[in-house]
Amino acid sequence: MSECVKTGDWVLLYHDEKHRYTVKVEEGRVYHTTHGSVNLTEVVGKRYGETVRTNIGEDLVVSRANLLDRLGSLRRFTQVIYPKDAAYIVVSANIGPGSRVVEAGTGTGFLTAILAWYVRPSGRVYTYEIRKDFYEAALENLKEVGLLPYVEAKNKDIRKGIDESDVDAVVLDMPDPWNVAEEAYNALTHGGILAVFVPTVTQLERVIVAVRKSGFKVIEPVEVNVRKYKPVPGELRPETLGVLHTGYLLTARKL
Repeated sequence: MSECVKTGDWVLLYHDEKHRYTVKVEEGRVYHTTHGSVNLTEVVGKRYGETVRTNIGEDLVVSRANLLDRLGSLRRFTQVIYPKDAAYIVVSANIGPGSRVVEAGTGTGFLTAILAWYVRPSGRVYTYEIRKDFYEAALENLKEVGLLPYVEAKNKDIRKGIDESDVDAVVLDMPDPWNVAEEAYNALTHGGILAVFVPTVTQLERVIVAVRKSGFKVIEPVEVNVRKYKPVPGELRPETLGVLHTGYLLTARKL
């Protein structure tokens, strides 16, 4: 891995704990922050850990941007899956390099990008989105973060059928996933895993009924909670504000 910034790299420009900026380095582009603007041409060739000075004299540390930094910079037009839920989906659905994963719906492409990141370099994410405007915008987001090569996006209603077969996982984040339970079962390989995200318990109950009827086993509904703390000595306590409930997750296996 290069120790110096190159054109096309994603970097984190750090001022303090509350002011961090993620940007893709493009020569000639001027990037504006609340601490002044940065000509990104000046970032090219910098060693990671060095600083770059804004037009008003503020220093920003140049660091590598991680996946969540990059995803945080994407244009959002739908509610996205939170990292805590995405992490549970990836691990519980046994998704890794080489996995073939069907996903619906694409939405912003936030979860799609996370799935694509983990199936690299030989895996594939087949994502379905019924709305054309979401589909087109998600493609732009995936292209922007460099993960489109690992995704096959479809402007199609998954309830009308899944084109793929013998896939390792099916991930559903849609209003009525119970209507896709049978299709998901048929598309999965033996031992394949279905992962479903829904925001309410009434939806969760309908999913449980549908997956049982479709033949799934090892049905596990859960809620994942993460509580952030204030990282200040002498004031260490839970943050006053935070995201308490995001949704419910269910995983089930085809055995």
